[in-house]
Amino acid sequence: MAPDDVLIRGAKLFDGHGFHPPGCLLVRQGRVAALAERLTPPAEVPVVEARGDTVLPGLIDAHVHVSPGDLQVALQAGVTTEVDMFGDPGLIGSLRQQASSDPGTADLRSAGTGATAPGGHPTRLVERGLLAPFPTVAGPEAAEGFVAARVAEGSSFLKVVLEDGTTSGHPCPALTADTVLALVDAAHARDLLVVAHVLTQAHALVAVGAGVDGLAHLFLDEPPAPRFLDAVAQRDVFVIPTLTSLAARAGHDRGRALAADPHLGPLLDPRRRAVLETDFPAAPGARADLGHAMDTVDALHRAGRRILAGTDASSPGTAHGASLHDELSLLVQAGLSPAAALTAATSAPATALGLPDRGALTPGMRADLVLVHGDPELDITRTRDVAQVWRAGHRAT
Repeated sequence: MAPDDVLIRGAKLFDGHGFHPPGCLLVRQGRVAALAERLTPPAEVPVVEARGDTVLPGLIDAHVHVSPGDLQVALQAGVTTEVDMFGDPGLIGSLRQQASSDPGTADLRSAGTGATAPGGHPTRLVERGLLAPFPTVAGPEAAEGFVAARVAEGSSFLKVVLEDGTTSGHPCPALTADTVLALVDAAHARDLLVVAHVLTQAHALVAVGAGVDGLAHLFLDEPPAPRFLDAVAQRDVFVIPTLTSLAARAGHDRGRALAADPHLGPLLDPRRRAVLETDFPAAPGARADLGHAMDTVDALHRAGRRILAGTDASSPGTAHGASLHDELSLLVQAGLSPAAALTAATSAPATALGLPDRGALTPGMRADLVLVHGDPELDITRTRDVAQVWRAGHRAT
């Protein structure tokens, strides 16, 4: 199916880094062809009149867990690329193949099977029938073989899981520091990025010290210490806070309000709505304070560190597509400007995660586009009012 040529006229432009006055954007053969204050549409190219609206690069959710149907729902909400952070390789392969040929779904990249300790997170999901059985890593001697198997499966990067249950109240075994270091070394030897699941500051320090490239969450147990902020700066580690998921973990009931949103709620089927409205199953003694994560985002942003927007959908209290818009709102509440928050959902993840063909409105880039009603520079929640979406030039809505 050939992509749709189109001229979008009169919309304000967010190019992946900042906002620009209303102008014109021309798409030809699935790519951004030109941007200018005025453009004459080539013959037979349709024009979308968009005065009062805003064009954004397609949004990128840098932390999800996909199941069948999620990529379609995400695209309807303006999310044109999802990055899966732990999934069954067989399912991921099938969904990636579908995404490569179906412009009605978001594109997909994945870590495949993440590295965790025997009995560690998320093996409880296997016991509950929510995840297929997967191999674990018993110690540093197993790192080389584990990483080699992930490369053979086609993983885009490696995820390591450092989780002991401190923030959930459900204790579980965690990878040792020497095992994390061995995994990082084995992955980097194969030119794989390494992203770490952490929810405590102690584990974040272990991960950064081992040389990971990014953190897949921020921590909830403590305020940010100078030692952590210095380590992130020295290693130039990117951070995916997943504030919308952390809010659910900390007992904040944001999911029900998001499900009631007049623009996002209608995109959700009953199953996805139920997950979004589900309370996180924390046990007594859980140490989870969203304020610590919000303060850490503010400190990282003021220090000029790289922040990527991600949601951890489909965890309790989240939904594909919809929750990325909540993440944008939380990033702004944490101290980012609307432009910085949108950068975290467009050009920043594209650059950090090796997706150089998307995330920005510049000539030659893939035409992953979202047209929203209103001006998100003035009100970040305007991103929720999606008018049209294009993926690689194909109109999806």
